[in-house]
Amino acid sequence: MNENTPGPARVRLDHRGGVVEVSGNGLPHVRLARTGDEKPDEHIPIGTRDRARLTLTVDGEPARITPAKGRLSRRSYRVDARVGGTRYRLVPCSHGESRLLRNGRGIGELDSSGDGKVIDDWDGTARVSAQDVAVGTALAAAFGTGAAPWWETALDVLSELIP
Repeated sequence: MNENTPGPARVRLDHRGGVVEVSGNGLPHVRLARTGDEKPDEHIPIGTRDRARLTLTVDGEPARITPAKGRLSRRSYRVDARVGGTRYRLVPCSHGESRLLRNGRGIGELDSSGDGKVIDDWDGTARVSAQDVAVGTALAAAFGTGAAPWWETALDVLSELIP
């Protein structure tokens, strides 16, 4: 983290309860929660990618969260959020990392293996706000980061089919 970036962010992840909370000195409180009684998906830290079962608030104000289905391509693991007039997208850019975009512009890369710990690398030329840090950290903690390229995933599927 560079010295001009707000934070650090504190993350609380409760997989069983389906809640991710992010807070920190000078950061807005972000809460992402899973609703419903369905069994949580063990491969997703928040337990689901179903947007109908997720609520997002930033400092108590509702925001919109739209995770993609998470299928074959890296892009299918993207997560979109709208907080006020700001659009965020977290999209895998390597096996372990995802890029955070604000209104279509990359502002940093995040790394989280799904254990509630998030490592951030903010773009030193971007003006990263406290909201950017809090929302990006919450998305990374809730959904994890990174994904294999489509061709590698397809090869894995094919290798499972061959005896």
